[in-house]
Amino acid sequence: MFVLVGLASLTVPRVVLHDLGVVREGTAVNAALVFVPFAVWIAVAVLRAANPFPALVAVGGISGVLLAVTHQVLWGAAFDEEPRLGGNLADLDPSVQTVVLRVFAAFSGFFTGLITGVLCGLVAWGIARAVRRSRRGEAGEGADLQGRP
Repeated sequence: MFVLVGLASLTVPRVVLHDLGVVREGTAVNAALVFVPFAVWIAVAVLRAANPFPALVAVGGISGVLLAVTHQVLWGAAFDEEPRLGGNLADLDPSVQTVVLRVFAAFSGFFTGLITGVLCGLVAWGIARAVRRSRRGEAGEGADLQGRP
């Protein structure tokens, strides 16, 4: 469990730095903060997990919870002024708008993490399968294409 939480925690620095306005989208630093954690997830899952897919779905779920909580904690710092709904919902009481926006942001953060875990899990599963297949091929030298000696 500690490994799962540790891997999920790798995504938190980018969220914090982005919400505080320290790192901007489109920069090399932001790209590293986005992609390096996922590469680490995949590498660890391929090397250590018996089945990397469910392991990374779990990591993604934990990451989503961390993302949602971090956004809620840094909500005030992330916006110059409180975000408001538009259109037909613009006339809602501002406190109701805040609740609606925060609830949707929390669900969005969670599902972003979960979907990221699914995608990384699929990549890790494919890599692990290819590695196992390659190892079987090396062990079965002299076999034909169907694996028969």
